[in-house]
Amino acid sequence: MDEYFEFFLEKMGPAMHKRGVPAQSIERFRGKLPEQLLAYWEDHGWCGYADGLFWTVDPQGYEPVLEAWIGDSPFMDKDAYHIFARGAFGELYFWSERTCDSLKVFAPGSYCFPRESAFQNGDMERGQQVFFSKRNREENDFADLFVPASEKLGPLK
Repeated sequence: MDEYFEFFLEKMGPAMHKRGVPAQSIERFRGKLPEQLLAYWEDHGWCGYADGLFWTVDPQGYEPVLEAWIGDSPFMDKDAYHIFARGAFGELYFWSERTCDSLKVFAPGSYCFPRESAFQNGDMERGQQVFFSKRNREENDFADLFVPASEKLGPLK
C-alpha cells in the first residue's frame, strides 16, 4: 500500500462490506483504468469507507448509469469514462481512460463537475493516488445529513 492510500485510510477509516474483485475484472480494466486503482482493488476490494459515505465500485455494474449520464455528451467524444466510486448521497466519480480527467456527478441536484487532470496525458497512477488522498468525509456528507440518517435508518450496506 502506498502513502497516499494510507492517508486516505487515516481520514476515511477501514474498509467495510468488502467484496473481493475477481481477476477477470482486474484484467477487463487493465489499460483502461490506472494500475494503481487496480492494485487498490486487489488489496481492498470494492467496499465502503467512512461508515459508508464513500464506496469503490465495480465499473461494469455502473455501465448503464454511465450511459444515462454522459452517453451522448461531449465528454464521451473526448474520452471513454468509467464509474469507479460513489458517495452515499448519489455522487458518482468517473475516470477517463486516456486523459486522466475525472467527472463528479452529484445526483440530488443533477450537477456535473468536470475536472481536467493536472496529469493530462501523463501519469495516471499519480493522478489516482492524488484522487484518493484528497477524499474526505465532508465532501460526501450532503448537508451534514449522514449521521442523522444513519442514526434513523441504520448503517449502510
